[in-house]
Amino acid sequence: MIHKNSLALDECTFEEFQTLCGHQDENLRLLKQVFNVDFVIRDNALILDSLDENTTDHLKRTLNGLIRWIKMGKTPDERDIIYLSHCVINNTEESFFKLNSKIIGRTALNKPISIKTLGQQKMMEAMAHYDMVFVSGPAGTGKTYLSVVYAVDLLKKGDIKRIVLTRPIVEAGESLGFLPGEIKEKVDPYLRPLYDGLNDLLGNEQVQKYIEKGTIEIAPMAYMRGRTLEDAFVILDEAQNTTKSQMLMVLTRMGFRTKIIINGDTTQIDLKQDSGFIQALRLLKGKKDIGFVELTPIDIVRNPLVQIVIEAYTKK
Repeated sequence: MIHKNSLALDECTFEEFQTLCGHQDENLRLLKQVFNVDFVIRDNALILDSLDENTTDHLKRTLNGLIRWIKMGKTPDERDIIYLSHCVINNTEESFFKLNSKIIGRTALNKPISIKTLGQQKMMEAMAHYDMVFVSGPAGTGKTYLSVVYAVDLLKKGDIKRIVLTRPIVEAGESLGFLPGEIKEKVDPYLRPLYDGLNDLLGNEQVQKYIEKGTIEIAPMAYMRGRTLEDAFVILDEAQNTTKSQMLMVLTRMGFRTKIIINGDTTQIDLKQDSGFIQALRLLKGKKDIGFVELTPIDIVRNPLVQIVIEAYTKK
């Protein structure tokens, strides 16, 4: 028989309670979806109908975690609520507070940038420890953005002299020939995510100055052939769409005092031949001095619906 539980929550002010509930109780509705249970909060008590002790415990701990987060001066968004829920279910909620309190950089507008998930933390640690790092994971996990954040930080510190960002130009159902303009105008839209990250961190004017000076180079992979890159931070984005020969070519461009980050999503391969990224993962996994990070749908920091879509398509 279903029975009604009433559990005391941590104390909070009326203003903190309003923040906990969200605009028109949107946070509470999200929690009902996450835990698949109906509940209300009255007089600082959680009241719900449930036979499942784990669900009851997880929901209470998540709500108390959000209250703690709010008392730290934060306003939880959908991503915070969903990720904290995952952390609670896996008994790792303390990591949520540690991750979000660590500032890894600032935007051009001085907005702090923090690590959002344990997977992202592993990626940051791998980039610090290894000169070559392969990062695999679905869209929205922050692969490109975190790579750019780390590269810009090293540039500002003087640890590198330039940043090189590249990616394969592979048509996903559309032909470059249909796009107007010269080759640069045709290629730039494919490199837009890289520009977006740089503009967010440095501002448009500073990015253009760095590009003009050659401090930052953004180019398709064809421009990498025959070069040796030293004192540089190289980001290969959308690596799942590299051919085997392209991957070998880029990996062997590495000179001294250079780091290279290879980001790919094995679920979004547009090639009509075998992926060089998948081959590289198979051949190099376990080799000394090369880092590997695998991000999952739990690490997605976009709209929560993106996680739902990716999980559904992964299971099909």
